[in-house]
Amino acid sequence: MDRAREISGGPDRDVRLLIVDDETGFAEVLCKRMRRRGVEAASAESGDEAVRLLRREEFDVAIVDLKLQGMNGIEILKVFRLMVPEMPVLMLTGHGSEEARDECIKLGAAGYLSKPVEFDRLLDKALELSAGRERA
Repeated sequence: MDRAREISGGPDRDVRLLIVDDETGFAEVLCKRMRRRGVEAASAESGDEAVRLLRREEFDVAIVDLKLQGMNGIEILKVFRLMVPEMPVLMLTGHGSEEARDECIKLGAAGYLSKPVEFDRLLDKALELSAGRERA
Protein backbone atom coordinates (compact mmCIF):
# COMPACT_ATOMS: atom_id res chain seq x y z
CA MET A 1 0.00 0.00 0.00
CA ASP A 2 1.42 3.40 -0.89
CA ARG A 3 1.88 6.15 1.67
CA ALA A 4 -1.02 8.28 0.38
CA ARG A 5 -3.56 5.49 0.78
CA GLU A 6 -2.10 4.42 4.10
CA ILE A 7 -2.49 7.93 5.51
CA SER A 8 -5.86 8.60 3.88
CA GLY A 9 -7.58 5.62 5.40
CA GLY A 10 -6.98 2.64 3.20
CA PRO A 11 -7.02 1.35 -0.36
CA ASP A 12 -10.61 2.41 -1.08
CA ARG A 13 -9.97 6.09 -0.57
CA ASP A 14 -7.68 8.12 -2.80
CA VAL A 15 -6.49 11.53 -1.72
CA ARG A 16 -7.76 14.20 -4.13
CA LEU A 17 -5.61 17.30 -4.49
CA LEU A 18 -6.24 20.55 -6.39
CA ILE A 19 -3.14 22.56 -7.36
CA VAL A 20 -3.66 26.18 -8.38
CA ASP A 21 -0.55 27.70 -9.94
CA ASP A 22 -0.02 29.77 -13.09
CA GLU A 23 3.42 28.25 -13.62
CA THR A 24 2.11 25.50 -15.88
CA GLY A 25 5.32 23.46 -15.94
CA PHE A 26 5.58 23.50 -12.16
CA ALA A 27 1.94 22.46 -11.71
CA GLU A 28 2.22 19.65 -14.29
CA VAL A 29 5.38 18.23 -12.71
CA LEU A 30 3.84 18.46 -9.26
CA CYS A 31 0.70 16.64 -10.44
CA LYS A 32 2.75 13.85 -12.04
CA ARG A 33 4.88 13.40 -8.93
CA MET A 34 1.77 13.35 -6.72
CA ARG A 35 0.11 10.72 -8.93
CA ARG A 36 3.21 8.52 -8.68
CA ARG A 37 2.75 8.61 -4.90
CA GLY A 38 -0.92 7.60 -5.06
CA VAL A 39 -2.46 11.07 -4.87
CA GLU A 40 -5.08 12.03 -7.44
CA ALA A 41 -4.07 15.53 -8.55
CA ALA A 42 -5.66 18.11 -10.82
CA SER A 43 -4.36 21.55 -11.65
CA ALA A 44 -5.77 24.94 -12.54
CA GLU A 45 -3.82 27.89 -13.95
CA SER A 46 -6.18 30.58 -12.63
CA GLY A 47 -8.65 31.28 -9.89
CA ASP A 48 -11.57 31.12 -12.32
CA GLU A 49 -10.47 27.71 -13.58
CA ALA A 50 -9.98 26.49 -9.99
CA VAL A 51 -13.48 27.59 -9.00
CA ARG A 52 -14.96 25.78 -12.03
CA LEU A 53 -13.07 22.60 -11.07
CA LEU A 54 -14.20 22.85 -7.45
CA ARG A 55 -17.82 23.18 -8.57
CA ARG A 56 -17.54 19.94 -10.60
CA GLU A 57 -15.29 17.82 -8.42
CA GLU A 58 -14.56 17.15 -4.76
CA PHE A 59 -11.06 17.65 -3.41
CA ASP A 60 -9.52 16.83 -0.03
CA VAL A 61 -6.89 19.57 -0.11
CA ALA A 62 -6.02 22.57 -2.28
CA ILE A 63 -2.53 23.96 -2.78
CA VAL A 64 -2.79 27.55 -3.97
CA ASP A 65 -0.02 29.83 -5.20
CA LEU A 66 -0.21 33.29 -3.65
CA LYS A 67 0.77 35.32 -6.72
CA LEU A 68 -1.46 34.67 -9.73
CA GLN A 69 -2.72 36.72 -12.66
CA GLY A 70 -6.29 37.89 -12.19
CA MET A 71 -7.65 36.48 -8.95
CA ASN A 72 -4.74 36.18 -6.49
CA GLY A 73 -4.23 33.40 -3.96
CA ILE A 74 -5.83 35.32 -1.09
CA GLU A 75 -8.96 35.92 -3.16
CA ILE A 76 -9.05 32.24 -4.13
CA LEU A 77 -8.66 31.28 -0.47
CA LYS A 78 -11.67 33.44 0.43
CA VAL A 79 -13.80 31.86 -2.32
CA PHE A 80 -12.74 28.31 -1.39
CA ARG A 81 -13.56 28.97 2.29
CA LEU A 82 -17.09 29.97 1.21
CA MET A 83 -17.55 27.09 -1.24
CA VAL A 84 -16.09 24.24 0.84
CA PRO A 85 -15.24 25.50 4.34
CA GLU A 86 -13.99 22.10 5.51
CA MET A 87 -11.43 21.72 2.70
CA PRO A 88 -7.91 22.62 3.89
CA VAL A 89 -6.12 25.16 1.72
CA LEU A 90 -2.33 25.20 1.77
CA MET A 91 -0.76 28.40 0.45
CA LEU A 92 2.45 28.12 -1.54
CA THR A 93 4.50 31.08 -2.71
CA GLY A 94 7.84 32.20 -4.00
CA HIS A 95 7.08 35.84 -3.21
CA GLY A 96 5.83 35.68 0.35
CA SER A 97 6.06 37.97 3.28
CA GLU A 98 5.17 37.71 6.95
CA GLU A 99 2.18 39.99 6.35
CA ALA A 100 0.87 37.77 3.55
CA ARG A 101 1.40 34.64 5.66
CA ASP A 102 -0.43 36.21 8.61
CA GLU A 103 -3.33 37.29 6.38
CA CYS A 104 -3.64 33.81 4.85
CA ILE A 105 -3.68 32.14 8.26
CA LYS A 106 -6.21 34.70 9.55
CA LEU A 107 -8.45 33.91 6.55
CA GLY A 108 -8.35 30.19 7.29
CA ALA A 109 -5.40 28.77 5.35
CA ALA A 110 -4.27 25.46 6.81
CA GLY A 111 -0.63 26.30 6.15
CA TYR A 112 1.81 28.47 4.27
CA LEU A 113 4.95 27.17 2.54
CA SER A 114 7.60 29.04 0.55
CA LYS A 115 8.98 28.00 -2.85
CA PRO A 116 11.16 26.27 -3.51
CA VAL A 117 9.69 23.61 -1.28
CA GLU A 118 11.01 20.09 -0.98
CA PHE A 119 8.51 17.76 -2.66
CA ASP A 120 8.34 15.29 0.26
CA ARG A 121 7.60 18.14 2.68
CA LEU A 122 4.74 19.35 0.45
CA LEU A 123 3.41 15.82 0.01
CA ASP A 124 3.57 15.10 3.74
CA LYS A 125 1.74 18.34 4.57
CA ALA A 126 -0.98 17.65 1.97
CA LEU A 127 -1.46 14.09 3.26
CA GLU A 128 -1.53 15.27 6.85
CA LEU A 129 -4.26 17.79 5.99
CA SER A 130 -6.29 15.26 3.99
CA ALA A 131 -6.17 12.74 6.83
CA GLY A 132 -8.08 15.19 8.99
CA ARG A 133 -10.78 15.81 6.35
CA GLU A 134 -13.88 13.66 6.16
CA ARG A 135 -15.63 13.48 2.81
CA ALA A 136 -19.34 14.20 2.80
